[in-house]
Amino acid sequence: MTPETGELKNNVDIIVYPTKTYALDMFSDRISGFTDGISAMRQAVYKILMTERFKHIIYSFNYGTELDKVMDNLYVYALVEQYITDALMQDERITAVYDFKFKRNKNSLSASFTVDTDEGSFETHKEVELSV
Repeated sequence: MTPETGELKNNVDIIVYPTKTYALDMFSDRISGFTDGISAMRQAVYKILMTERFKHIIYSFNYGTELDKVMDNLYVYALVEQYITDALMQDERITAVYDFKFKRNKNSLSASFTVDTDEGSFETHKEVELSV
């Protein structure tokens, strides 16, 4: 016997949460008030790129990067671009990551790129240590 159910409703409310969060002062290692909008998104990108994926049990497996695995090889530029893009696109407020520019140092690679968010666009960078 199949149970009878009501009809599905088409009026689904989608809740969009604000970007307001605690403001991290990176220079003094303190929380100093609140931030919102584009500055909150800059902070979110910074936090995602500074967190190693799968290392901290307080974060889901979708949060953080796998840049600690990057080895110096022929396709290092494509790999770094892919890891950064994959990490940032997990956040539904980020719509695109593009325009990568790389600068090679002896044992590291500096990547500059543009991030489009619901709050606006900004350029940022990430330096990656390369293992041999």
